Amino acid sequence: AKKWINIRKSYGNFYKVPRNQTKLTIMLEKLGMNYDGRPHSGLDDSKNIARIAIRMLQDGCELRVNEKMHAGQLMTVSSSAPLEGAPAPQMPRYRN
Repeated sequence: AKKWINIRKSYGNFYKVPRNQTKLTIMLEKLGMNYDGRPHSGLDDSKNIARIAIRMLQDGCELRVNEKMHAGQLMTVSSSAPLEGAPAPQMPRYRN
């Protein structure tokens, strides 16, 4: 793969949260989700990242390639048109 979507970067930009709030467990928590599976299992981490991506799409995020490799160097891919973000995710409120 030479181009990809870094979900941590997309999450931080979309929900307007600092990088220290883009760890997998924190992103899930802020979206009101529990971690499914075993932590640090590649398959389980991937499934949880996919759940975050689905939620971001439901919230109106337009996921775009935001990183690439060029001549062996990691590069950020900037968007030519800024996208509107959504408010920071809130824990779901449960009715009694």
